[in-house]
Amino acid sequence: MEKYIDIFKNSYSGYFNYLLDEITRFHWENYFYGLIILSLVVWGLELLLPWRKDQKTFRKDFWLDTFYMFFNFFLLNLIVFIALSNTTEAVFNDLLSTVNLKISDFELFDVDALPYGLGLLVFFLVIDFVQWNTHRLLHRVPFLWNFHKVHHSVKEMGFAAHLRYHWMEPVVYKSIMYIPIATIGGFDAQDVAIVHFFALMVGHLNHANLGWDYGFLKYIFNNPKMHIWHHAKNLPETVKYGVNYGLTLSLWDYLFKTSHIPHDGRDIELGFVGDETFPSGFLEQEIFPLKTKK
Repeated sequence: MEKYIDIFKNSYSGYFNYLLDEITRFHWENYFYGLIILSLVVWGLELLLPWRKDQKTFRKDFWLDTFYMFFNFFLLNLIVFIALSNTTEAVFNDLLSTVNLKISDFELFDVDALPYGLGLLVFFLVIDFVQWNTHRLLHRVPFLWNFHKVHHSVKEMGFAAHLRYHWMEPVVYKSIMYIPIATIGGFDAQDVAIVHFFALMVGHLNHANLGWDYGFLKYIFNNPKMHIWHHAKNLPETVKYGVNYGLTLSLWDYLFKTSHIPHDGRDIELGFVGDETFPSGFLEQEIFPLKTKK
């Protein structure tokens, strides 16, 4: 037990020092300012090329979503997530060791055995497919849907809506991804950073007030015209659990028949049935799923 306590404490202090360094020292691999620069660029595109031209510069809940962006990406990690993840990983590894197993025993292939670009592509496809399936679970399992409602409480779309989500969501995503990722060996921190930042960029664009679908690439990459329907309040009964689950790729939705773009969705109502009574403040939204019985 003392070992796990030490891991928890060291993770906490280590991430605090990392975050402090990111804020106080600009460098080309700086994630903190990278997120800010990306957000400003996409916001600038919204202002220059707005799809909904009557949407205000500071749309409904703009500042709430901006707070969510920094809370979920940095403060949540500082408060608990990094420490909890590292401790859980140590516990999992110790449990495996009791039956003479280790994480590397689950590896099905090594991306280092492939040309760099191909290995990175395989890593990205595995990550995105697992996330697509996890996103479907968030919609189909009532317990998980209560947490996912926070993200779907967005009433006006903008780039920062991308990162309005309950803290439980990354717990679900990372827990489900742990084993699939363990089957891939050879990737390093740089690979993870490339895939993550690309997904972050596409996610920002998906939620932005932009009327793009990327032409023929819409069948590969998720886009604002497709993702707006994922946030539609009113959907046919045949797709009552949601549509367009893709995070970065739209490919999976077209392959597995969960795509739905019946017409230009620029002005459709966003949200979910019953969102009239959903809380509007950050703390109330965070607490809501924990006190909801159904």
